[in-house]
Amino acid sequence: MADPQVWVFFYGSYINLDVLRDLGLVPERYEVARLPGFDIRVAPLANLVRADGQAAYGILATATHADLHKLYDQAQQLLGEVYLPEAVLVETLAGTFRPALCYICPEMTARPADPVYLDRLIHAARLHGFPAWYLQRLESFRVADA
Repeated sequence: MADPQVWVFFYGSYINLDVLRDLGLVPERYEVARLPGFDIRVAPLANLVRADGQAAYGILATATHADLHKLYDQAQQLLGEVYLPEAVLVETLAGTFRPALCYICPEMTARPADPVYLDRLIHAARLHGFPAWYLQRLESFRVADA
């Protein structure tokens, strides 16, 4: 019997379907969505923080718990950050609300974002049609050359 699939809200490098595929996950279903009440930070990796009046964009996708464990275990081993699941209520672009898991790092030491990481994230955000203001928000995490 196959593991049941759950909805998960991805907002960082996992919005890039090539990154997910390279890590062994090809969601059966996904759609662009936003998470009200949160703001994105990229320092050095994408993370969400609670923020009234803000919204984070990403993709709502299906995955098994085993898939998610593998993704976030690799994130911890390779990138050194621990992301923990939280239950959230995500809004699709069609205006439908759906409960989902969202992985958030409770403590991330702020450091400049890697330009290659940002390029991958912003490229995927453009492909998904995220709003211009949100693309500008992502661009704001680039460190200006000194």
